[in-house]
Amino acid sequence: MDLPDISVAAVAVIRDRRMLMVTARSRDVLYLPGGKVDPGESPADAAAREAREEVAVGLVPGTVRELFTVVTQAHGEPDGRRVRMVVFSAETDAEPRPSAEVSAVHWVTTADLNRCPPAGSEVLQRLAAMGLID
Repeated sequence: MDLPDISVAAVAVIRDRRMLMVTARSRDVLYLPGGKVDPGESPADAAAREAREEVAVGLVPGTVRELFTVVTQAHGEPDGRRVRMVVFSAETDAEPRPSAEVSAVHWVTTADLNRCPPAGSEVLQRLAAMGLID
């Protein structure tokens, strides 16, 4: 049986050739601020909502740009269940800090690939290939 893709949106906040990632409570896996797209919500709106919920920032209007979509095996899901992550870049209106289910924020490079699930690893590799992060 084919499982539907999990539709998510995430924001890649980049500063000084590093990307913002977060860890959730009691887990050491790094992931981008983001989450599932709610019914009737656009991916850009979902990314902005999740940024507020997870790292307590707003996305500055006019700076939000769709970068690319990653489709890969979903972390912690049965084999064949894929995540379809639309990744946006944006400037934030405040300094990101842990909020809600997030326990810490991290500024990472490709040196942190081993701590990321498949979608996060692919995002880091693509951003490095674009010359945006180390």
